[in-house]
Amino acid sequence: MTEKITLKMIQYFGSDTLRINHALKVYGFASCIARSEQLTVDELLIVDIAAVLHDIGIKEAEKKYNSSNGAYQEIEGPEVAKTLLSEFNLNNNILERICYIIGNHHTYSKIDGIDFQILVEADFLVNIYEDEIGMDAIKSIKKKYFNTQIGISMLESMYMK
Repeated sequence: MTEKITLKMIQYFGSDTLRINHALKVYGFASCIARSEQLTVDELLIVDIAAVLHDIGIKEAEKKYNSSNGAYQEIEGPEVAKTLLSEFNLNNNILERICYIIGNHHTYSKIDGIDFQILVEADFLVNIYEDEIGMDAIKSIKKKYFNTQIGISMLESMYMK
């Protein structure tokens, strides 16, 4: 199912290869972290889909607010995700959890589970590179937002040597 949802995301973003590549990179890291954390089948599905679609609200945010700001992505993302996921007959609890994560993924005070935690760590792993974040900020991000052993290990290997 995740491969079909990934294709939907790619079709939705069209020629916006930066956003497609960002989503795929976040998905790759999130999938690796999730499988290292011994999540349940449902939790793995939530992480995978939320990672693929975490920034799906960005196009609507740019249309409505002329901004890609995270707060606007959080407002628009859940409805876009529901539309894209409507054909997949997901369990309502799983769908609602995916939408909750998408709708809050820039609001770190709302992290309330390992699935959400993993998405945040994966997004940071990608954003640090894409946004060329400096070492002082990386150290702060690690201290404030990283909790999983594999996420910390990836961060240290990639950026702190």
